[in-house]
Amino acid sequence: MTSPAVPAQRRVPEAVHRRRWAILGVLMLSLLIVVLDNSILNVAIKTISTPAPTGLGATQSELEWAINAYTLVFAGLLFSAGLLGDRLGRKKVLLAGLVVFGVGSALAAHSGSPAELIAFRAVMALGAAFVMPATLAVLMNVFERDEQPKAIGIWAGGVGLAIAIGPITGGVLLDHFWWGSVFLINVPIVVLALALMLWLVPDSRDPNPGRVDPLGVVLSIVGLVLLVYGIIKGGQLADFTNPTVLATIGAGLAVLAAFVLFEKRSDHPSIDVTYFKNKVFSAAIAAIALVFFALMGVTFFSVFYTQSVRGYSPLHAGLLLLPLAVAQMVFAPRARLVVDRFGNKAVCTAGLLTVAAMLAAFTALEADTPIWILEVIFFFMGAGMAHIMTPVSVVIMQALPREKAGSASALSNTFRQLGGALGIAVLGSVLSTAYRSGIEDRLPPAARHQAGESIEATLGFAAKLGVKGEALVVPAHDAFLHAMHVTALCGAGVAVFGAVVVALFLPGKAPQEQREPGETELVTADKADQQGG
Repeated sequence: MTSPAVPAQRRVPEAVHRRRWAILGVLMLSLLIVVLDNSILNVAIKTISTPAPTGLGATQSELEWAINAYTLVFAGLLFSAGLLGDRLGRKKVLLAGLVVFGVGSALAAHSGSPAELIAFRAVMALGAAFVMPATLAVLMNVFERDEQPKAIGIWAGGVGLAIAIGPITGGVLLDHFWWGSVFLINVPIVVLALALMLWLVPDSRDPNPGRVDPLGVVLSIVGLVLLVYGIIKGGQLADFTNPTVLATIGAGLAVLAAFVLFEKRSDHPSIDVTYFKNKVFSAAIAAIALVFFALMGVTFFSVFYTQSVRGYSPLHAGLLLLPLAVAQMVFAPRARLVVDRFGNKAVCTAGLLTVAAMLAAFTALEADTPIWILEVIFFFMGAGMAHIMTPVSVVIMQALPREKAGSASALSNTFRQLGGALGIAVLGSVLSTAYRSGIEDRLPPAARHQAGESIEATLGFAAKLGVKGEALVVPAHDAFLHAMHVTALCGAGVAVFGAVVVALFLPGKAPQEQREPGETELVTADKADQQGG
């Protein structure tokens, strides 16, 4: 099949157009290290929780903070980072973000305590917040609209690649080196990405950015940080009715409400909040947040299931995630073809229902369940996610003008991270509460608070008791499995809710000539855009 002639009205310069796929490869390498870092850490959680010199002796709450410190800073700065990229230039922001991320990785690798690890993870998140939205924004500026869905599909497949490489790389490193190597591995990747980016990637910015909106930027950061902090604190305490938690979440929502009111009245807003009046755009944002809510919660408890209950090493636990990653890599680039045939509504609804079904399937897993069943669950979960991430990313990115690509990408990633933070905090709280209620009666009263915090805490307490502690192993496994089943059902409920949202509000398949102009922009490139109109 021959390619059509390049239209005279092409908006991408010919020199950039010729190397667009090489540029996409560099952008995926930058994305890889940001996503890979979290997937590596998931495998290293158990090692970091062991006492020195093997690990840092981190408690369950310190482990959650090691994960969520990254999420907190990431979510709080994503939106502002996207805006700065639109104004200052996406390439400059990408390069600066990669440098900060690399420095933070080197520091995290040599952390001497859980507190240091948490602090340096926050530094890494500062850099990552500038990398993630800029990659998608640059993509939107080096591809014409007719190729954007395909490019975004490949970009989303890069997430699957990182999910695959992360745990396996982490497992290999932990088998041969100290725990800090899972962070140090980022440094050479950062150096390579910087070199390739300087050579290949063009700079771009909003040609008419208008005045800076400092108050809006501050309100968005403060509101998001307070909200995410409150969510994390509630998960840590396993009590969302705690006055501190309620006050922090309430303050975050109040500041975000003030942000929305200010932006509606401003003549130079950071973001036009009227975008959210578009039901299709809002439904796509909600879908990506809800699917990551479910996924992050599952990733957190599945690591303890494979390592603590089933006894797999970090490397083997990483390999067990391979079907999920392979499914994403295979299906994400092809999801656009399914959307062309069936429409966004049918594809995304089916994807979310598939994710919900696989989450519910976790209730069938016991301590002796054949491991191939978990592999099948992971594969279909990855396939379901691939048919959500690609279509909704296209919807979100094509909803806003090309020059606002950084803002659109930042919005998408902000809600993705907020969904993930909610997933870890809320589902982590459910897991912790259900586990504690199942194991407390088997523990001595004096040890219930500390030893009942997690399965790792219980097994560590049992190891200290020697032969007497062996009687706690089976009850700990049973309590964890019950908690995992409860948590998985909660995640499944969230995914079903997401399926209802997209079924109601995302557009179905319609003949191109019958689409409304705004609706056409929200699906795939229309014929007029393919002709440069």
